[in-house]
Amino acid sequence: MSELVTGEAVALELRPARLPSRALAVLLDLAVAVAVYVAVTVALVASTASLDAAAQTAVSIAAFVLVLVGVPVAVETLSHGRSLGKMACGLRVVRDDGGPIRFRHALVRGLIGVIEILVTFGVVACIASLVSARGRRIGDVFAGTLVVRERVAVSPAAFVPPPPPWLAGRFSGLDLSAVPDALWLAVRQYLTRMQQLDPQVAWAMAERLAADVAARTGAPAPQGVPPAAYLAAVVQERQAREARRAFGSGAAPGGGAGGGAVAWAAPGPAAAGSPVPGSAAPLRPEVRDAGYGAGTGVAGGGPDEAAAGGGGPAVSREPGPAERPVSGFVPPA
Repeated sequence: MSELVTGEAVALELRPARLPSRALAVLLDLAVAVAVYVAVTVALVASTASLDAAAQTAVSIAAFVLVLVGVPVAVETLSHGRSLGKMACGLRVVRDDGGPIRFRHALVRGLIGVIEILVTFGVVACIASLVSARGRRIGDVFAGTLVVRERVAVSPAAFVPPPPPWLAGRFSGLDLSAVPDALWLAVRQYLTRMQQLDPQVAWAMAERLAADVAARTGAPAPQGVPPAAYLAAVVQERQAREARRAFGSGAAPGGGAGGGAVAWAAPGPAAAGSPVPGSAAPLRPEVRDAGYGAGTGVAGGGPDEAAAGGGGPAVSREPGPAERPVSGFVPPA
Protein backbone atom coordinates (compact mmCIF):
# COMPACT_ATOMS: atom_id res chain seq x y z
CA MET A 1 0.00 0.00 0.00
CA SER A 2 1.06 3.58 -0.65
CA GLU A 3 -0.18 6.34 1.63
CA LEU A 4 -1.15 9.53 -0.17
CA VAL A 5 -2.13 12.74 1.63
CA THR A 6 -4.87 14.82 0.00
CA GLY A 7 -5.17 18.58 0.11
CA GLU A 8 -7.58 18.21 3.04
CA ALA A 9 -4.88 16.30 5.02
CA VAL A 10 -6.70 12.99 4.59
CA ALA A 11 -4.46 9.93 4.23
CA LEU A 12 -5.42 7.59 1.40
CA GLU A 13 -4.13 4.06 1.08
CA LEU A 14 -3.74 3.19 -2.60
CA ARG A 15 -2.05 0.24 -4.23
CA PRO A 16 0.37 1.40 -6.96
CA ALA A 17 0.39 -0.57 -10.20
CA ARG A 18 3.58 -2.47 -10.88
CA LEU A 19 5.49 -3.04 -14.10
CA PRO A 20 3.73 -6.23 -15.35
CA SER A 21 0.21 -4.80 -15.21
CA ARG A 22 1.34 -1.43 -16.57
CA ALA A 23 3.25 -3.06 -19.43
CA LEU A 24 0.21 -5.12 -20.37
CA ALA A 25 -1.98 -2.00 -20.36
CA VAL A 26 0.53 -0.12 -22.55
CA LEU A 27 0.71 -3.01 -25.01
CA LEU A 28 -3.07 -3.06 -25.33
CA ASP A 29 -3.16 0.70 -25.84
CA LEU A 30 -0.39 0.51 -28.45
CA ALA A 31 -2.14 -2.32 -30.29
CA VAL A 32 -5.33 -0.27 -30.55
CA ALA A 33 -3.40 2.89 -31.49
CA VAL A 34 -1.39 1.11 -34.21
CA ALA A 35 -4.54 -0.45 -35.66
CA VAL A 36 -6.23 2.95 -35.78
CA TYR A 37 -3.09 4.55 -37.23
CA VAL A 38 -2.87 1.97 -40.01
CA ALA A 39 -6.53 2.48 -40.88
CA VAL A 40 -6.13 6.26 -40.89
CA THR A 41 -2.96 6.03 -42.98
CA VAL A 42 -4.63 3.86 -45.62
CA ALA A 43 -7.52 6.31 -45.79
CA LEU A 44 -5.16 9.28 -46.08
CA VAL A 45 -3.06 7.64 -48.80
CA ALA A 46 -6.17 7.05 -50.84
CA SER A 47 -7.50 10.57 -50.30
CA THR A 48 -4.22 12.46 -50.78
CA ALA A 49 -2.96 10.66 -53.87
CA SER A 50 -3.26 13.83 -55.90
CA LEU A 51 -1.06 15.88 -53.55
CA ASP A 52 2.68 16.28 -53.84
CA ALA A 53 5.19 14.38 -51.67
CA ALA A 54 5.68 17.23 -49.16
CA ALA A 55 1.96 17.52 -48.50
CA GLN A 56 1.61 13.78 -48.09
CA THR A 57 4.50 13.76 -45.60
CA ALA A 58 2.94 16.60 -43.58
CA VAL A 59 -0.41 14.82 -43.48
CA SER A 60 1.28 11.59 -42.37
CA ILE A 61 3.13 13.35 -39.53
CA ALA A 62 -0.07 15.07 -38.44
CA ALA A 63 -1.90 11.75 -38.44
CA PHE A 64 0.91 10.15 -36.40
CA VAL A 65 0.84 12.88 -33.77
CA LEU A 66 -2.97 12.91 -33.66
CA VAL A 67 -3.43 9.15 -33.31
CA LEU A 68 -0.46 8.22 -31.09
CA VAL A 69 -0.37 11.36 -28.92
CA GLY A 70 -3.55 13.41 -29.23
CA VAL A 71 -6.07 10.59 -28.99
CA PRO A 72 -4.47 8.94 -25.88
CA VAL A 73 -4.23 12.33 -24.16
CA ALA A 74 -7.88 13.08 -24.94
CA VAL A 75 -9.00 9.63 -23.77
CA GLU A 76 -7.12 9.89 -20.45
CA THR A 77 -8.43 13.40 -19.89
CA LEU A 78 -12.08 12.60 -20.59
CA SER A 79 -12.01 9.29 -18.70
CA HIS A 80 -10.05 10.73 -15.74
CA GLY A 81 -7.05 8.49 -16.22
CA ARG A 82 -8.52 5.33 -17.73
CA SER A 83 -7.42 4.33 -21.21
CA LEU A 84 -8.66 1.14 -22.89
CA GLY A 85 -5.67 -0.86 -21.70
CA LYS A 86 -5.95 0.49 -18.17
CA MET A 87 -9.65 -0.29 -18.02
CA ALA A 88 -8.93 -3.85 -19.14
CA CYS A 89 -6.22 -4.24 -16.46
CA GLY A 90 -8.12 -2.41 -13.72
CA LEU A 91 -5.73 0.56 -13.51
CA ARG A 92 -6.20 4.30 -13.29
CA VAL A 93 -3.94 7.35 -13.41
CA VAL A 94 -4.38 9.71 -10.45
CA ARG A 95 -2.55 12.73 -9.12
CA ASP A 96 -0.02 12.46 -6.33
CA ASP A 97 -2.71 13.56 -3.87
CA GLY A 98 -5.15 10.90 -5.10
CA GLY A 99 -7.35 13.25 -7.15
CA PRO A 100 -8.37 12.83 -10.80
CA ILE A 101 -5.94 14.01 -13.46
CA ARG A 102 -6.58 16.94 -15.79
CA PHE A 103 -5.53 17.80 -19.33
CA ARG A 104 -2.10 19.10 -18.35
CA HIS A 105 -1.25 15.85 -16.53
CA ALA A 106 -2.33 13.72 -19.47
CA LEU A 107 -0.47 15.99 -21.93
CA VAL A 108 2.83 15.76 -20.04
CA ARG A 109 2.50 11.99 -19.70
CA GLY A 110 1.68 11.65 -23.40
CA LEU A 111 4.53 13.84 -24.67
CA ILE A 112 7.19 12.21 -22.50
CA GLY A 113 5.69 8.80 -23.23
CA VAL A 114 6.54 9.25 -26.92
CA ILE A 115 10.23 9.38 -25.98
CA GLU A 116 10.41 6.80 -23.19
CA ILE A 117 7.96 4.30 -24.71
CA LEU A 118 7.87 4.74 -28.49
CA VAL A 119 11.37 6.01 -29.29
CA THR A 120 13.23 3.74 -26.84
CA PHE A 121 10.78 0.83 -27.25
CA GLY A 122 9.82 1.05 -23.56
CA VAL A 123 13.33 0.43 -22.18
CA VAL A 124 13.53 3.76 -20.35
CA ALA A 125 10.00 3.40 -18.98
CA CYS A 126 10.74 -0.13 -17.70
CA ILE A 127 13.95 0.94 -15.96
CA ALA A 128 12.29 3.96 -14.37
CA SER A 129 9.35 1.87 -13.19
CA LEU A 130 11.63 -0.75 -11.65
CA VAL A 131 13.74 1.86 -9.87
CA SER A 132 10.78 3.87 -8.54
CA ALA A 133 9.36 2.79 -5.19
CA ARG A 134 5.82 3.33 -6.50
CA GLY A 135 6.41 2.04 -10.02
CA ARG A 136 6.32 5.45 -11.69
CA ARG A 137 7.89 6.19 -15.07
CA ILE A 138 9.51 9.50 -16.02
CA GLY A 139 6.26 10.87 -17.42
CA ASP A 140 4.54 10.25 -14.08
CA VAL A 141 7.34 12.03 -12.20
CA PHE A 142 7.15 15.16 -14.38
CA ALA A 143 3.34 15.16 -14.48
CA GLY A 144 2.95 14.49 -10.75
CA THR A 145 0.82 11.40 -11.32
CA LEU A 146 0.64 7.81 -10.16
CA VAL A 147 -0.92 4.71 -11.71
CA VAL A 148 -2.92 2.76 -9.13
CA ARG A 149 -4.92 -0.43 -9.12
CA GLU A 150 -8.68 -0.04 -9.00
CA ARG A 151 -9.70 -3.69 -8.79
CA VAL A 152 -8.29 -4.94 -5.52
CA ALA A 153 -9.47 -8.12 -3.87
CA VAL A 154 -11.57 -7.09 -0.89
CA SER A 155 -12.12 -9.49 1.95
CA PRO A 156 -15.66 -9.79 3.31
CA ALA A 157 -16.57 -7.25 5.95
CA ALA A 158 -15.79 -8.46 9.42
CA PHE A 159 -18.84 -9.37 11.52
CA VAL A 160 -19.34 -7.33 14.66
CA PRO A 161 -21.17 -9.58 17.13
CA PRO A 162 -24.29 -7.99 18.64
CA PRO A 163 -24.60 -7.57 22.41
CA PRO A 164 -26.73 -9.87 24.56
CA PRO A 165 -30.47 -9.10 24.31
CA TRP A 166 -30.67 -7.97 27.92
CA LEU A 167 -28.16 -5.18 27.17
CA ALA A 168 -29.95 -3.85 24.09
CA GLY A 169 -30.89 -0.20 24.65
CA ARG A 170 -29.41 -0.07 28.13
CA PHE A 171 -26.85 2.60 27.22
CA SER A 172 -29.19 4.91 25.35
CA GLY A 173 -28.43 7.77 27.72
CA LEU A 174 -24.66 7.77 27.25
CA ASP A 175 -22.98 10.87 25.87
CA LEU A 176 -20.78 9.52 23.05
CA SER A 177 -19.59 12.90 21.82
CA ALA A 178 -16.20 12.67 23.52
CA VAL A 179 -15.27 9.25 22.12
CA PRO A 180 -12.73 9.78 19.28
CA ASP A 181 -12.92 7.96 15.99
CA ALA A 182 -9.64 6.17 16.66
CA LEU A 183 -11.13 4.57 19.77
CA TRP A 184 -14.27 3.53 17.86
CA LEU A 185 -12.07 1.88 15.25
CA ALA A 186 -10.04 0.08 17.92
CA VAL A 187 -13.22 -1.21 19.59
CA ARG A 188 -14.65 -2.42 16.30
CA GLN A 189 -11.42 -4.19 15.36
CA TYR A 190 -11.31 -5.87 18.75
CA LEU A 191 -14.92 -7.09 18.53
CA THR A 192 -14.35 -8.58 15.08
CA ARG A 193 -11.17 -10.39 16.10
CA MET A 194 -11.64 -11.26 19.74
CA GLN A 195 -12.44 -14.90 18.95
CA GLN A 196 -9.01 -15.23 17.31
CA LEU A 197 -7.09 -13.92 20.32
CA ASP A 198 -5.77 -15.74 23.34
CA PRO A 199 -8.48 -15.65 26.06
CA GLN A 200 -6.29 -13.84 28.58
CA VAL A 201 -5.11 -11.31 25.99
CA ALA A 202 -8.67 -10.77 24.77
CA TRP A 203 -9.89 -10.13 28.30
CA ALA A 204 -7.09 -7.64 29.03
CA MET A 205 -7.74 -5.76 25.78
CA ALA A 206 -11.48 -5.64 26.46
CA GLU A 207 -10.90 -4.24 29.95
CA ARG A 208 -8.54 -1.57 28.63
CA LEU A 209 -10.88 -0.52 25.83
CA ALA A 210 -13.90 -0.53 28.14
CA ALA A 211 -12.01 1.68 30.59
CA ASP A 212 -11.13 4.13 27.80
CA VAL A 213 -14.74 4.27 26.59
CA ALA A 214 -16.06 4.67 30.15
CA ALA A 215 -13.59 7.47 30.84
CA ARG A 216 -14.79 9.42 27.81
CA THR A 217 -18.49 8.79 28.29
CA GLY A 218 -18.38 9.50 32.02
CA ALA A 219 -20.34 6.34 32.84
CA PRO A 220 -18.49 3.18 33.96
CA ALA A 221 -19.56 -0.24 32.80
CA PRO A 222 -22.26 -1.80 35.01
CA GLN A 223 -20.97 -4.18 37.63
CA GLY A 224 -20.99 -7.80 36.54
CA VAL A 225 -21.18 -7.00 32.80
CA PRO A 226 -18.23 -8.42 30.84
CA PRO A 227 -16.20 -5.68 29.16
CA ALA A 228 -16.64 -7.24 25.71
CA ALA A 229 -20.42 -7.20 26.09
CA TYR A 230 -20.26 -3.61 27.32
CA LEU A 231 -18.25 -2.59 24.25
CA ALA A 232 -20.67 -4.38 21.91
CA ALA A 233 -23.65 -2.65 23.52
CA VAL A 234 -22.03 0.79 23.24
CA VAL A 235 -21.16 0.19 19.58
CA GLN A 236 -24.73 -0.90 18.92
CA GLU A 237 -26.01 2.29 20.53
CA ARG A 238 -23.76 4.38 18.30
CA GLN A 239 -24.99 2.53 15.22
CA ALA A 240 -28.58 3.01 16.33
CA ARG A 241 -28.09 6.76 16.65
CA GLU A 242 -26.50 6.93 13.21
CA ALA A 243 -29.43 4.97 11.77
CA ARG A 244 -31.95 7.31 13.41
CA ARG A 245 -30.09 10.32 12.08
CA ALA A 246 -29.91 8.91 8.54
CA PHE A 247 -33.34 7.29 8.25
CA GLY A 248 -35.44 9.01 10.90
CA SER A 249 -36.50 8.20 14.43
CA GLY A 250 -38.32 5.05 13.33
CA ALA A 251 -35.12 3.23 12.30
CA ALA A 252 -34.49 0.13 14.34
CA PRO A 253 -31.10 -0.32 16.01
CA GLY A 254 -28.82 -2.57 13.99
CA GLY A 255 -27.44 -5.78 15.29
CA GLY A 256 -29.92 -6.22 18.18
CA ALA A 257 -30.52 -9.70 19.42
CA GLY A 258 -30.01 -11.64 16.27
CA GLY A 259 -27.19 -13.07 14.26
CA GLY A 260 -24.50 -14.34 16.55
CA ALA A 261 -23.53 -17.27 18.72
CA VAL A 262 -21.00 -15.53 20.92
CA ALA A 263 -21.35 -15.85 24.65
CA TRP A 264 -20.06 -12.71 26.27
CA ALA A 265 -18.60 -14.44 29.34
CA ALA A 266 -14.97 -13.94 28.37
CA PRO A 267 -12.14 -15.57 30.32
CA GLY A 268 -9.92 -13.43 32.43
CA PRO A 269 -8.18 -13.18 35.75
CA ALA A 270 -11.43 -13.94 37.53
CA ALA A 271 -11.81 -17.19 35.65
CA ALA A 272 -9.31 -18.88 37.91
CA GLY A 273 -11.97 -19.24 40.59
CA SER A 274 -12.72 -15.86 42.14
CA PRO A 275 -16.15 -14.61 41.13
CA VAL A 276 -16.68 -11.16 39.75
CA PRO A 277 -18.40 -8.82 42.21
CA GLY A 278 -22.11 -8.93 41.68
CA SER A 279 -22.13 -12.43 40.21
CA ALA A 280 -22.58 -15.84 41.79
CA ALA A 281 -20.24 -17.72 39.48
CA PRO A 282 -16.85 -16.97 37.91
CA LEU A 283 -16.68 -15.83 34.33
CA ARG A 284 -15.73 -18.53 31.88
CA PRO A 285 -15.71 -18.92 28.10
CA GLU A 286 -18.90 -20.35 26.73
CA VAL A 287 -19.95 -20.84 23.13
CA ARG A 288 -23.42 -22.11 22.30
CA ASP A 289 -25.42 -22.63 19.18
CA ALA A 290 -28.08 -20.13 20.24
CA GLY A 291 -28.67 -17.59 23.00
CA TYR A 292 -26.27 -15.53 25.06
CA GLY A 293 -24.72 -15.77 28.47
CA ALA A 294 -25.58 -13.00 30.85
CA GLY A 295 -21.91 -12.29 31.30
CA THR A 296 -21.80 -13.75 34.81
CA GLY A 297 -21.45 -17.44 34.04
CA VAL A 298 -25.19 -18.00 33.86
CA ALA A 299 -26.28 -20.35 31.09
CA GLY A 300 -29.52 -18.49 30.55
CA GLY A 301 -30.01 -15.65 28.14
CA GLY A 302 -31.25 -12.81 30.36
CA PRO A 303 -31.92 -11.40 33.79
CA ASP A 304 -35.16 -13.32 34.35
CA GLU A 305 -33.47 -16.66 33.89
CA ALA A 306 -30.57 -15.56 36.08
CA ALA A 307 -32.93 -14.68 38.90
CA ALA A 308 -34.94 -17.89 38.56
CA GLY A 309 -31.90 -20.15 38.48
CA GLY A 310 -30.05 -18.51 41.32
CA GLY A 311 -27.14 -17.69 39.04
CA GLY A 312 -26.91 -14.05 40.10
CA PRO A 313 -28.92 -10.93 40.71
CA ALA A 314 -31.42 -9.90 38.09
CA VAL A 315 -30.19 -7.12 35.87
CA SER A 316 -32.68 -4.30 35.73
CA ARG A 317 -33.28 -3.05 32.24
CA GLU A 318 -33.16 0.68 31.88
CA PRO A 319 -35.66 2.53 29.71
CA GLY A 320 -35.14 2.05 26.00
CA PRO A 321 -34.24 4.68 23.44
CA ALA A 322 -37.87 5.78 23.05
CA GLU A 323 -38.18 6.51 26.80
CA ARG A 324 -34.84 8.15 27.54
CA PRO A 325 -33.36 11.14 25.73
CA VAL A 326 -30.20 10.68 23.75
CA SER A 327 -27.44 13.17 23.30
CA GLY A 328 -28.19 13.64 19.63
CA PHE A 329 -24.48 13.67 18.79
CA VAL A 330 -23.36 11.25 16.15
CA PRO A 331 -19.60 10.77 15.91
CA PRO A 332 -18.35 10.87 12.32
CA ALA A 333 -18.03 7.46 10.73
